[in-house]
Amino acid sequence: MNTDERDQQIKYMEEISLNAWPSYRIELYDGWLLRYSHNYTYRTNSVEQIGESTIALDEKIAYCEEVYSSLYSPTSFKIHPLMDPSFDMLLEEKGYQVRHTTQVMCADLQDVCLLTPDATEYLFENRYHIPTLVHYDRDITVALRPDVTDEWLMGLFSLNGTSDPTLRRIVPKMYAAIPKQTIVASIELDGCIVATGLAIRDREWVGIYAIYVSPSCWQRGYARAICSTLLWQARELGAEKAYLQVVKGNARGEKLYESLGFSDFYTYWFRSLDYPSALRL
Repeated sequence: MNTDERDQQIKYMEEISLNAWPSYRIELYDGWLLRYSHNYTYRTNSVEQIGESTIALDEKIAYCEEVYSSLYSPTSFKIHPLMDPSFDMLLEEKGYQVRHTTQVMCADLQDVCLLTPDATEYLFENRYHIPTLVHYDRDITVALRPDVTDEWLMGLFSLNGTSDPTLRRIVPKMYAAIPKQTIVASIELDGCIVATGLAIRDREWVGIYAIYVSPSCWQRGYARAICSTLLWQARELGAEKAYLQVVKGNARGEKLYESLGFSDFYTYWFRSLDYPSALRL
């Protein structure tokens, strides 16, 4: 892949990842997208450059700082390889710190190494005709649904530690706003969700999101079973390639994804300026 092809691929993947994870609030400002979701994730609470700028950078940055301060939120900018490196340097000079460095990994779905199910069950009819239950050895059963359910969300909140009442109210709306085809996966033990995963298909690509496993269930193969099931189903529905995003330093996640057939493609990070302590709620 030459440089132009790589840049086009990064641009395309930035686009589909924006489709995959809508923010609660969005403002378009001179080619910049200001995203805010009550600080649920960096991706949905940061500024992204999606078009050309006509306003001076210092003026634009000051405007963003004013907006996020009014929302009692840090000002964060997403930095990816297609951006002019001088912008990253400018933010550093202004005191912005690097946060949440993330590796984008990709795989061809013809080359992935997935677990093979022992059996599948179709208990409920659904518009995608995906199975209800997918069984693997070691008594692992992955439940699938075509849509995000309240039960799945409560399980996700329990696994990722989301307890804030505001987030529990608005995050379901963010998931409901996803405009693309979704496949939702979970594993239950004794009536409780102990592992989750989400696939979002956009044209020939599928993104893998929300992979969480209860620490009490680590080393049981749950994450591998969830990912295998989602990728297998996405391929059945027409996806040809897959991507995911893993935070730098997540050695456990990187090892799993590499063993499934994913490899590093590009890195992005956030530059964040904490807002004054007087503004904190």
